[in-house]
Amino acid sequence: MTIAPVKFVHVVYRTRRFDEMIDWYKTVFGARVQYQDPGLAFLTYDDEHHRFAFANMDLIDPTGGGPDDRGSIGVDHVAYTYASLSDLFDKYIELKAEGITPYWCVHHGITVSMYYGDPDGNQMEFQIDSFADNDDANAFMYRTFATNPIGVEFDPDAWVADLRSGTPAADLLARKTDLPVSPLRNARSDGFVLPSH
Repeated sequence: MTIAPVKFVHVVYRTRRFDEMIDWYKTVFGARVQYQDPGLAFLTYDDEHHRFAFANMDLIDPTGGGPDDRGSIGVDHVAYTYASLSDLFDKYIELKAEGITPYWCVHHGITVSMYYGDPDGNQMEFQIDSFADNDDANAFMYRTFATNPIGVEFDPDAWVADLRSGTPAADLLARKTDLPVSPLRNARSDGFVLPSH
């Protein structure tokens, strides 16, 4: 049986009009900034920790072209939430059996996430929220994103083994370290490399 996500949660845009995009989404959606630094911004219009995120490509890839160069501009990924950490990892096992593996597994702090690329290279995030309460997720963003807004990579097979051996999901959902900061990865790169233990 296929394990389906329980909801669509957010979209991430790569832009060379960083401030303009933030202002537009604030105006159109009544969104508020949850966290912002020169390279990344996270906005929401409801109680979710973020519905939109923006990556400032002028900072991330300064030689990549102008604001109208569509090469690196556009939707980065869409995200889907699963009902539980077990469901997320059952989906991982299901897809792995079909030869479909994530190109990036990262604990963002507010979510535990696995990123996949479809045959066209469109990127999607399958995730589980790390906090049961969005106020706690927002507090985490304010407290730790200045140190690491990207996340820390993890080995999904090790986490499956941990869950199967009885490690409580809550122990895995709590990000215990902010370092090392994961590099940004994408479906068109060489793929996911397991972090060293």
